[in-house]
This record gives sequence, structure tokens and C-alpha cells, in this order.
Amino acid sequence: MKNFTSRMEAVQSPIIPVVGELIKNSPGTISLGQGVVSYSPPPEAIELLPQFLAEPTNHLYKAVEGIPPLLTVLAAKLQSFNGIEINDENRIVVTAGSNMGFMNAILAITSVGDEIILNTPYYFNHEMAIIMAGCRPVLVETDENYQLRADAIAQAITPKTRAVVTISPNNPTGAVYSKSLLEQVNQICRDRGIYHISDEAYEYFTYNGVKHTSPGAFPGSSEYTISLYSLSKAYGFASWRIGYMVIPKHLLVAVKKVQDTNLICPPVVSQYAALGALQAKQEYLSKNIEAIAQVRELVLESLNRLEGLCTIAPADGAFYFFLKVNTQIDSFELVKRLIQEHQVAVIPGTTFGMNHGCYLRVAYGALQKETAKEGIERLVRGLKKIVSTSFLCVLCALCGSFPSCALAHLYTKLV
Repeated sequence: MKNFTSRMEAVQSPIIPVVGELIKNSPGTISLGQGVVSYSPPPEAIELLPQFLAEPTNHLYKAVEGIPPLLTVLAAKLQSFNGIEINDENRIVVTAGSNMGFMNAILAITSVGDEIILNTPYYFNHEMAIIMAGCRPVLVETDENYQLRADAIAQAITPKTRAVVTISPNNPTGAVYSKSLLEQVNQICRDRGIYHISDEAYEYFTYNGVKHTSPGAFPGSSEYTISLYSLSKAYGFASWRIGYMVIPKHLLVAVKKVQDTNLICPPVVSQYAALGALQAKQEYLSKNIEAIAQVRELVLESLNRLEGLCTIAPADGAFYFFLKVNTQIDSFELVKRLIQEHQVAVIPGTTFGMNHGCYLRVAYGALQKETAKEGIERLVRGLKKIVSTSFLCVLCALCGSFPSCALAHLYTKLV
């Protein structure tokens, strides 16, 4: 067999299984890694499953874009929560999670060699999908608070650009983009004749009175805005694999070609569960998100003790903090040491395209208060010890003294 080079060799390996293996080899580790919630789907999701089982034809293939009852409920949700009207200009397509929605969109709007603009730090599955499609991700840096820089986005557009991707609330940073900032980006896409792909998987997770904005609700934006949604987070639906996308009508044929090839139709049993979940009382979402908000405050209080060792940008959404660690240690090496020496897991920033400096993503959505408190305390203690030790090594190398020098002792007491 000849040694062929596959396009997949250019795609980064998923980091979650790698960190998962490290956790497995260090029993007792608390994970602040994977972005999931701790709670289960609402009872309404399970209560609807007998209806699925009662209809024999549900075991056959169904419509590529989703079952009609679910499409109807989604249209109502989009109108009431997102301000997006489903009309003659757009369509809903149910997908196996919003990651599939993103891949559907990329394959529908690009040819090999085209460019997609990602804002860094990016969501790693987005970057992976673009490369898999034979396209090129063009990276645009955000500002010090991980907010979009509309001028830099405009300057990055070339004749090969097909779309700009925004994620708000953001994974991995927790940043939430303002309406005015999203309007600027959406207008740039309109003016330049490209698509605006808006990933809104964390739409319900906002704090401190911050509001979520859906670019698909902007007047006249239906023709070039692609909006992606997921039940995985807010409804505890991670393994059910149900998301949906709102696309311009002219993309429907292309998206259906992609989805029919990869999936044929979204899992019908999961669509029934989603139909039930979306009819849950509002208290289900508000109660669970309030519990995460309380964990968030606890985590932030502990992280603030790392002032001087880490920079923590404002994060009013999702369930992440993205730390810039003031150290020369490689971020993946730091993650390994935190797991092996302090039994706490986070995700390295290199996974999100941050290759200069040491960054860590801290996820807190999957933990109850007690576990979160212990996990974040382990992280704080671990970072203080590892980063301080690293600093001492540099300090002693510079002054030529053994680590027992008076200056080293003083620094140890300060941290």
C-alpha cells in the first residue's frame, strides 16, 4: 500500500479524548474540561417517547430537514426568543447537533480553496471542519477582552472569503458580543456579498443582565445569515445529538444534499424528545441556568485570587473562563501537570488557536457547587505552585543562586 497523504493529516486531533485519557490515568481528577451541563433533559422530553414508539412508521426514514411538528415548535421558539421570523426567505433544518449544522453550511457555501474567517480564540471543531472541507481558515485576533474587531475582520476579507463566523455567547472565552458589534459584522457581510455564520449554541447562558442577540433577526439579513442552534447545552441533550440551523432559502437544496449524504435524516427518536423538551415550562431553563450562575460566581471568586499569575477577561456568557497564564510553560504541558500533580483538568489554549502564550479554558457547567469548589481550589493551588516554581527556576537561573536564596524564600511566601 502506497503511503498516501490524506487531508485529515492537516486536521488537529480532538483534544477532549486526549485529556479524557489523562484523566482516566489519574483517578479522582475533577474535570473542568468538557463543555457540558450537569442536569438531565426535562421530563417532557422522556414523556413524549411513547408517542414515537406507538407509530410504526417512525422506524423508517423521515424528512431530511426534520419532522413537521418539531419544525413548527422551532419556528415559534425562534420568533419569540430570537426575533427571527420564518418566512419565504429562510428555512429551518434540524441537524444532529450544531456541529453538523456548521459542516452543512461550510460544504454548502464553499469550493475547495475558499476562505472562512474565524475570530481567535476559535472553537476547535469549526477550524477542523473548514480544513476537512479543503478550505482555509483565516484567523482574526479579538481584542484584550476577546471582543470582535470589526475593522480587522473587514481587512481580512479577500475574493476567496465566503463567510465570517461569530460565536456568541462564546466558546471558549465566555464573551458575549453586543448588538451593535454584531450589527457591524453583519453589515460587513452584506456589503461584501459573503455569509455571516452565527453560532448560538449558548444562547440562554448569559449573566449580569447581559442580553443575547441573534444576527438573523436584523432587518434584511435572511439572505446571507446562517444561524446555528443546539439543544445539547440548555436542555441537557448532549448525547441525543439534536440541533438546528436557520438558512437562506436559496441554500436549502445544497444543505439537503449534504445532510442526505451524511445523515439521511436527523434521528427521529431524538426529534420526538426535542419536541417534548421545547414544551417544558420556563422554570426548567431558569432554575438550571440560575444554578450554573451560582457556580460561576464561586468559580470567579476563586480565580480572582490568581491576580498577577493569570489574566481573566470579562465573561458574561456560556460557562467558560479563558485564562491567560503568565508563564513560559507550554499550555498542554501545564494541563498534563495539573492533572497528574493536582488532579484537576482544563483544556489548553493551543486547541483554540492560541499558540503564543499560555492559555487555559476552564469549564464549570458540568459541576455541582461542592464539586466545583473543590475543583477550582485544586486549579488555583496547582497554578500557584507550578507557575511559582517555574518563576523560581527562571529567577535562580538569572541570579545564579541555589533556590534556597533569600529572594526565592521571599517570593515563595508572597505566593
